[in-house]
Amino acid sequence: MIAATLLFTTTFALKVTAHDNVTPQPVDTSKLPDIGEEWRTVNPYRGNPDAIKIGESAYGGNCARCHGLEAISGGIAPDLRYLEVGEAGDEWFIGRYRHGASRDGKVFMPPFGDIIGQKAGWAIRSWLDTKHQES
Repeated sequence: MIAATLLFTTTFALKVTAHDNVTPQPVDTSKLPDIGEEWRTVNPYRGNPDAIKIGESAYGGNCARCHGLEAISGGIAPDLRYLEVGEAGDEWFIGRYRHGASRDGKVFMPPFGDIIGQKAGWAIRSWLDTKHQES
């Protein structure tokens, strides 16, 4: 009985604490207007219903793992509901999205910009704007 309990506890704990490499999920942005290749510092899709819908799906596949469902963090990563809305928060958001974040050689957020693209990033940002709450 003790061995079975130990085996169950060890197996369950490994599954709960496992954090594999992040594999970005593709995002279909074909319904969004083209915005060129040069990275924007202001969200060109703010308020766009298609972008919001695409952003919600893209967030679920690429961000929720760390930042939580509905952008409500469980403590692993920042709670994205508290990002500054509008242009004030766009530059910070897209910088983190593009380049990720690391400290002392440890990656806290992988870079997504060159992998799933600018259009997907701004779509995610558009959806996050709908989740904003004051801190």
